[in-house]
Order: sequence, then structure tokens, then C-alpha cells
Amino acid sequence: MIRKRKSKIIKEEFQDLGFGAKVAAQKQRLINRDGSFNVERTGQSFLEKVSPYHYLISISWLKFNSLVFLTYITINLIFASIYMIEGMNGIGTVHTNFIHDFLNSFFFSLQTFTTVGYGRLNPTSDIESMIAGIESLCGLMGFALATGLLYGRFSRPNAKIIYSNNSLIAPYKDITAFEFRIANARENQLIEAEVQILLSMIDKSGKKDATKRVFHNLSLERKMVVFFSLTWTVVHPIGEESPLYGMNEKDLKKADAEFLILFKAFDDTFSQVVHSRSSYKYNEVVWGSKFKSLYLDSPSGVSTIDMKIFHEIEKAEN
Repeated sequence: MIRKRKSKIIKEEFQDLGFGAKVAAQKQRLINRDGSFNVERTGQSFLEKVSPYHYLISISWLKFNSLVFLTYITINLIFASIYMIEGMNGIGTVHTNFIHDFLNSFFFSLQTFTTVGYGRLNPTSDIESMIAGIESLCGLMGFALATGLLYGRFSRPNAKIIYSNNSLIAPYKDITAFEFRIANARENQLIEAEVQILLSMIDKSGKKDATKRVFHNLSLERKMVVFFSLTWTVVHPIGEESPLYGMNEKDLKKADAEFLILFKAFDDTFSQVVHSRSSYKYNEVVWGSKFKSLYLDSPSGVSTIDMKIFHEIEKAEN
């Protein structure tokens, strides 16, 4: 049971955060741990839902590199087939067998597409020259497009925030508090970091069998830190005005509680504001524990933290 104490924490309640009444009423996770929204839309084509540019700069590097490679190979396979149909004499070689002819056509296409042009093979007719010219133009435009996408991926500011595997209901002063720990996974400097916690719960206090999901804005011990250079344990003191006041583990499960986390900070490298999202469901809240201390003694006097134990917790003393 959460300890009770009078508090001046202000309780704010929202009817909807943009998920809609039907979605909010369902017992499902609203925000996944990776920050994506747990909403699926059907009845639209891929191009209607996703802009090709936004898709290509937001997918993983493995998917992006694989897509670039497959596109490169596919285009050259198409042009190699065209050269074979027109005849091998058109690129300065003679017919031998299918495999040898196809390899010659394919490698000639690679040389033309990349504008390398070694010179061993070259177009010897007007038709092949026109095809090679079109392929060279496709190559120039393709590499320009790939370069722009690479720049967009490298220059796109985004926050990589580490969230503790679990959140806690832990002793705090002479009461208790909801807590979780975050850290910047990169070496870049984040300043004016700010966190907002929204508690999503099902409320059945109205009409009989009526289910309504309500959202509470949880007040924090510290809503913002100016310099986010170490770790930050975000704390919501559970006082009398808190929506968690008097609740226990079973109450959170019954209410299908979910803690929605919104983080934003100013990235000094890009001079832009970056965001990050995550959430904790009721079954990801550990009761009666606290986070292990990350700070290490350093002979040099420099503040040192051990990120290997970032997610580790220990039993809290009563």
C-alpha cells in the first residue's frame, strides 16, 4: 500500500490525449517501450500512409543499406537484359554463351551506371548509345538521391534516451514515490531536459458497466534539469493529491494503469529540440525497491557512473 501524506501536488485530469474514446477504452498499451504508438491503420496504400523520403530517413541502417543495394542491382539487371536483347555486338563484344554474355552485359551496365567506363566494352551503335546515355542519367540522378538521403539521415537530430527496464514505487522521504531512471545514450550534450508523465487509467466510477479511460498529469519533484550530463531519476511524490494515493499493486492492475513518458531537450550539437517517448505498464512497476547507485569513486576526481548497472534495483529498506 502506498503511504499516505498530505501534499500540495496539483492533480490534473485529461479526458483524451488524441487516442480517441474507443482506443482509450480498450485494454491495450497506448505507447510501446520504443516510443511508437500502438495504433494500426488499414485501408490505405503504403504511399498514402508514409512519405518515401520520411520512410527512407527513418528506417534502420540495415534496411536502408539493403534497399540501396537491391535497387542498385535491380536497375543494372534491367539494363543488362536490355543490352542482351539488342545484341552483344552493340557493346563491342561477340556472342559466346548465355552466362558469359549476361556477365558482360551486367558489368558493362555497372560501368555505365557509375560512369566509370573502363573502355574494354563500349556502345557501337546508335541504339546502344542511347540506352547507355539514359542509364548514365539514371546513375547520376540515383547517386544524387542516395547522397541526399545519406545527408538527411546523418543530419536528422534525434534523442537516444535509455529508460530503466522497470519503474518503481519506492520510499521517498517519509512517503512513497513513483520513479524511473533515464540517461543520454550518446556523448552529445543535452540541455534544458524536461519530462512529463501522464497516467492512463480505466475509471468505472460512473454508470454501471461504463468504462472510461482518464489521463492524469503527474506532478514531479523536478520537472526539468538544465544540464543532462549524468543520469536522472524522475520522481513523482505520491501525496494526498496524487491519483496514485492509497492505491496498491492490485488497484493498478485493475485500472490497467499505464505511465506515458514524454521527454524533450535541446540538442546543443544540432541546436534543435529533440523528443523521446516511452511508457510503463502496471506489470512493469516494481514495488518496494530502489535503484542501485551508479556513482563510482574516481582517483582523478571526475564524476564517474557505471552504466552496466543502470537497470539494476535492490530491495528498499522500510
